[in-house]
This record gives sequence, C-alpha cells and structure tokens, in this order.
Amino acid sequence: MGYGNNMRFFNTLSILAGLAAYASAAQSFAGSNLYYAAGLTQAQQTTLFTGLKDAGVKVLRVWLDGQNSPQKGTQFTSYPSLEGDTPGKYDDTVLNRLDDFMSNAKGYGIKLIVSFHSYNALKGNRDFYGKYYGIGDFYTNAQALSYYKNRVAHVMAHVNPHNGKPWSQSPEYIFAFETQNEAMHGNEHPDDLTKWQCNVAGAIKGNLQGRTDILVTTGGASYVDTSVQEAYFSCAALDVIAIHAYGLSDLTQTKLKPIVQKAQNAGKKLMMQEWGMCYFDTSNNNCPPGNALPSGTRDANIKKYADEISKSGIPWMYWQIIPNADPHNDVDFEVGVNQANWGALKAAAQATSQYASAFDFTKWLP
Repeated sequence: MGYGNNMRFFNTLSILAGLAAYASAAQSFAGSNLYYAAGLTQAQQTTLFTGLKDAGVKVLRVWLDGQNSPQKGTQFTSYPSLEGDTPGKYDDTVLNRLDDFMSNAKGYGIKLIVSFHSYNALKGNRDFYGKYYGIGDFYTNAQALSYYKNRVAHVMAHVNPHNGKPWSQSPEYIFAFETQNEAMHGNEHPDDLTKWQCNVAGAIKGNLQGRTDILVTTGGASYVDTSVQEAYFSCAALDVIAIHAYGLSDLTQTKLKPIVQKAQNAGKKLMMQEWGMCYFDTSNNNCPPGNALPSGTRDANIKKYADEISKSGIPWMYWQIIPNADPHNDVDFEVGVNQANWGALKAAAQATSQYASAFDFTKWLP
C-alpha cells in the first residue's frame, strides 16, 4: 500500500477502535431529587413517576427529614422527621410512607438513593442533632456520632411490607444509601468532615453485612471542590463520591474531566448528584426571584450543561423534577412534569443513554 492508503487504513482502524471502546463502555443515565417525596399522594406519585419514566430517569434521591406542605407549589401530606427532640425516639412515618413510595417507583423502573439526614435539618435545628450539637459539634462529638450510627442502623433494619425484607436487603428498591445531604455544607473543617464521612460510610457498610448490591455514597457539598475532598478517594467504605454544583464553571468538561480521571485511578465512582438551571436571569449559583429567563434560553442552558456533564463521563441527577407547575417564588431550579422547560429537560435526560459513562453502574441500576 502507498503512504496515503496506509494513513487511510490506520485512520479507519482508529475510528473502529473508538467505536468499539464506546460500544463496550457503560451507558450514562439521568436521575432526579425530591426532598419531600414521602409526602406525595398516590396521584402525585403517578404523575411524577410517569414523567420520570418518559424521561428515562433511573434514580430518585429522597430525604428522611420531616416536611410541611406546601413545598415548591406541591400540596402534599405533611410528615414528621424520623427523629425529634429526644435521642433514640423514632417516628417511622417517613419510613412507612417511603415503603409504599419505593414499591410504586419500582413499577416505573426507578430506584431510590436514601439520604439519612440533611445538613439543612441540622442547621435549622429541626431535630435534637441541631439542638444538642449544632453544625459544628455534630461532626466531632462522639455521642452525636453514636446516635447517628443508631439512626443508620434503625433505617437499614426497617422492614418494607411490600417485600418482607429490611431496607438493607432491598436492592430492588434502593440504589444507594447516603451519609448525609451536603455534610458540613461550608467545609469549615475538612479534616473533621472527611473523618466523619468515612466513619458513617463504614457504619452503612457494616449494616449491609457484606452485601455489594446497594452502593454507599456521600451527599455532595456546596460546589465541586468541596464535594470531592481528597480523603474521600482513599476511604474504602465509600463507593460513590457525589458532586453538587450550580456555578456554571463547575459544570464544564474542563472542570470535571480531571476529577473523573482521579476517581477512576482511585477505584471510585462519581455522580453529579445535584445541578440545575436557574429559572430567573440572576446568577445560576445564586438564584433568587428576578425576571424569568426566556423559555428558549433556559431550554438551551439545560441542554448545554447536561451535555457538558455527560461528555465528562458522569451520570447526572437534576434538582428537581416535581409533579406540578412550579410557582417560581423562591430560589428556583425546579422543572414540573409537563410544565415549562419540561420538554428540554426530558430530552436531555433521554439523551444520557447516548453517552458513555466513565463509571459502570449497570449492576445497580433498575
């Protein structure tokens, strides 16, 4: 063969090799969040799950903190927190409601990430953790950690009547257990935070009793750099490092690809667990009410940054998809099923399956 033919031959081989690598890689996927999921009525669940299924959403993240109706324009059944003002006293209302919710979700091909607690509840003194320890001592006090480990054990031992098994043995419903939503949100004391995260992750692993069909994940932080603490990559009990990001520079391939490589080298998985596009024309990471963006502009933003995350090789979860029209009256990234911007978000979520993921979640997906 001549030089030109050789070059064409090797170029063809390179293209075929690239296609083969892409074909053998795991598909990416989309998810969403709903912190008040336990309060939804049956009709609201049907609306939500139908929309999520249409969008190809595989995973939904839920909380165990109490919530009062309404939230984000959703009129739902209010429910109390798992723990109140006294240590060791549990109100299982939220767990019982999520029993039904996760069984219903399974019928739509959706699994849950269960977050044991939220920094927001801690900061807001919604239970004894905030009242006794506050946002500082909670992460360093040995008694607080002991109470929290008891909480973890209580949740994971809870038996779902739909399958007759404890949550710790219910991979058909549960994708992952999460240490805490945005633990130490402001990253004031990173050494204390990372020790706490690995300690709690170890407690979750202990309650899984050797099972590997449910993942253990962090709950992200205020932005990318605080979400990916150095010590997380060497914590054996953590399977997934979750990223939360709303600043636009944090949602780019330039920012994310080096972290992907670092996670791969460490044998960890990444998820963009929270991101969203502001409904208003204010800064995306500071999204108070303002003038509404033109619908087409927000649609384009959703597509652009969904593509950036997917091209980085990271599955993503939008904040939030809700079952009703969003009133847009406070900090606002939400998109309602069959409401404004739903078409763009649905298309972006459906498109994730066209991207290769740098992390193979196949074993844990529905």
